[in-house]
Order: sequence, then C-alpha cells, then structure tokens
Amino acid sequence: MHQTSVIQRKRKMQRARLARRVLPFLASLFLATPMATPVTKSMAGNTGNSIRMPKVSTSSTAMLDQKLRSSYEALGAKEQGLKFETFAKAMTGYLNLREAGQLTEDKQLLTVVDFDLPSTEKRLWVFDLATNETKFHTLVAHGHNSGENEATNFSNTDESNMSSLGFYATSKEYQGKHGRSLRLEGLDEGFNTNAAARSVVMHGADYVSEAFIKQNGRLGRSLGCPALPMDLKDEIIEAVNGGTCLFINKSDAGYDSKYLNQKTAMTALVSTATATAHS
Repeated sequence: MHQTSVIQRKRKMQRARLARRVLPFLASLFLATPMATPVTKSMAGNTGNSIRMPKVSTSSTAMLDQKLRSSYEALGAKEQGLKFETFAKAMTGYLNLREAGQLTEDKQLLTVVDFDLPSTEKRLWVFDLATNETKFHTLVAHGHNSGENEATNFSNTDESNMSSLGFYATSKEYQGKHGRSLRLEGLDEGFNTNAAARSVVMHGADYVSEAFIKQNGRLGRSLGCPALPMDLKDEIIEAVNGGTCLFINKSDAGYDSKYLNQKTAMTALVSTATATAHS
C-alpha cells in the first residue's frame, strides 16, 4: 500500500509539472470565441486520412476544431503554406500521444512534414507549442522510390527506399555515415513501425538545398529518411531529440491512425486545463 501511494504521488507530481509546462499553449487555445460554430469540413470531411470522431458530440467536435484553429492562427502556419487540415491531423495526433504518455514532458515541440507539397517547397515545420513560435521551416527530402519531385508512394517495408507516413517519436542521437543523426520510433502499426529496422532517421544531406534544386529541378532523395539541409540539421536535431512528435503527412494515400482520435484529443485538452487550474 505504501509503495502504491508513493507511485500515485509521483504520478500526481508529473501531471502537475506537465500542466505548468503546457499553460502557455492552452491559454492561447482557450481564448477562442464561443463554441457555437458547426463542424467544419476540414475536421469532419474526407481529407484522405480523416480524423476519427468516435461518439463525439457536435459541440465537442466544434470546440476542438476551434481550439486547433486558434493555435493554427497564433503560429502563422497558414502564411507559411501549411494547410489547416494537415495541421489539425498533426495536432490531434500530438494530443493523443501526450495523453498516452508517449512523448517527453520536457518539450512541447511538433514537427510536421507535408508530402502534399513538392520537394522544391519548404515542407518541414518545427512548432514550439509552448511559445506559439515556428522554430524551423525548411526543405526536407523524401525516399528515392517515393517519387521524383513529388512523393506519391510510401512503404513500411525494408529496402523499399520509400518514405513512411504517420506519427513518430524522436529518440536518441548518434554518429552515423551521415554524421550527426537522430533515431526515429514509428508509432503507426503497418505504416512506419519498421522505421528503426530500416534505419529511417533524421540526418543532413548535401542534396537538400536550394542550390541542388536550381541545378536539378528538385531535391535529391534519400533511402526513406526525412533528410535535412546540412546548414540546419544540427540545430533541428538538437531541438527535437528525446521524445518529441513528428508527423509525416500525405493526403489520399490510404493512411489511417488510432492517434487521429478527436475524443482523446479533446480529453487531453480538458484534463490538462483542469490540472492547470488546480496547480
């Protein structure tokens, strides 16, 4: 009994620490206008990998949509070329993973890679949800067999040399053939769970640059890794390592995830707000 009570106290302290860390993020979300708006197509319609809505009331769905739009606007994501539908999926998964305890409590970073965009455009974002800032917005390569300028094919199979969609948790750094690199843990069964076995990691590459685009009309391609510009790879890896969320998106690619659960996302927002109010 004594051991159980100690564990319970530790969990309570951890929840309190998390609540204090997410206060700035939640404050921006809950300053939105009243929740009388209807469910929008972006959240309820078919976007290729639609967000799940298991038995969620219309008002709760509208509330989540509104909170995510508030965050989207605060980050200036639209002006940076990221569609709200993609951001909403990424945030929904982030909140699900938070609720499941699969992300670090020390950082509130969300990395989004949007393969709806061609390789010639900046399609990687690192958002700091604690400060509502975009830390990085840059180029990122896709797998060699995923396509030329646009990524259209994806696989979880070893030696496919394709990119893999879905949610990842960043892991530890290491020094490999590409220098400083970051291991990734694929969290979506059937879509990216072979990432570690395939050595799908974050690393820098000379073929990820504006100069390469100018010469070749597109970026170079990896063996499935989200390869970064050499001049930013150290900063990005330093920022996102150690259990932060990465989401790789492609609409209309048959992707689905248990982490695209609106009910769980809403629960995460409400429970964290409640913990914050009582901390």
